[in-house]
Amino acid sequence: MELSLWLSLLSICLLGAMSPGPSLAVVMNNTLSGGHTAGYASALAHGLGVALYGLLTVAGLAVLIARSPTLFIVLQVAGAGYLIYLGIKSLRSSGSDLNATHSSGNAQGAALSGFLVAFLNPKLAIFMLALFSQFLNPDAPVSEKAIMVATVGVTDASWYALIVALISRERFLQKLQRSAAIIDRIFGIILILLAASVLLRAAGLV
Repeated sequence: MELSLWLSLLSICLLGAMSPGPSLAVVMNNTLSGGHTAGYASALAHGLGVALYGLLTVAGLAVLIARSPTLFIVLQVAGAGYLIYLGIKSLRSSGSDLNATHSSGNAQGAALSGFLVAFLNPKLAIFMLALFSQFLNPDAPVSEKAIMVATVGVTDASWYALIVALISRERFLQKLQRSAAIIDRIFGIILILLAASVLLRAAGLV
C-alpha cells in the first residue's frame, strides 16, 4: 500500500475513533471504576474488537450484514441490550473505587466490556465496509490486507489508551472520587439513552 493511501486510511480511522459514542463512555467508566489497569484493558480489547470487524470485513462478512436487514437488526438489538445492561449496572453502583491497584478479574471484566461494546455494534461493520471499499484492491496481497486491519485496530486502541492516560492521573482521579457515584449514574443514563436511540432506529421510528 502506498504511503499516501495509508495516511488517508489512518486519518479516517483516527477521526472515527475520536467520535464520541458508547465506546468512549464504556472506556471512561471502566477507567473510573477500575483505574488505569482496567482502562487500558478496555482500550486494548476495544481495539481488538475493531480489528476483528476489519478482518471480517476483508473476509466478506460485512457484505452479508449490509444485504441482510434482519441480521443487521438482530445485531442492533443485541448491542442495545448490552448497553442497557451496562447502564443499569452503573445506575445501581454505590460509587467507584478509583485506586490504582486492582485485581486481574476487574481488568478481565473491563476487557470483556470493551470488546463487546465494539463487537456488538453493527454500524462498525458497515463503516468498515464503506471504508475498506475505498482502499482495498480485490487483488491485494495478504500483507496489504493485514496492514489495513492492523491500522484500524491499533489506531482505535491507541486513541482510547490516550484517553485512559489522561483521566487515570492520580490527581484527576482524586478529584473525581467524591463524585464517583454521581458519575456512575450519569454514565448509566447516557448508556441507556444511547441504547434507546439504537432501538428506535432499529424499529424505524427515527
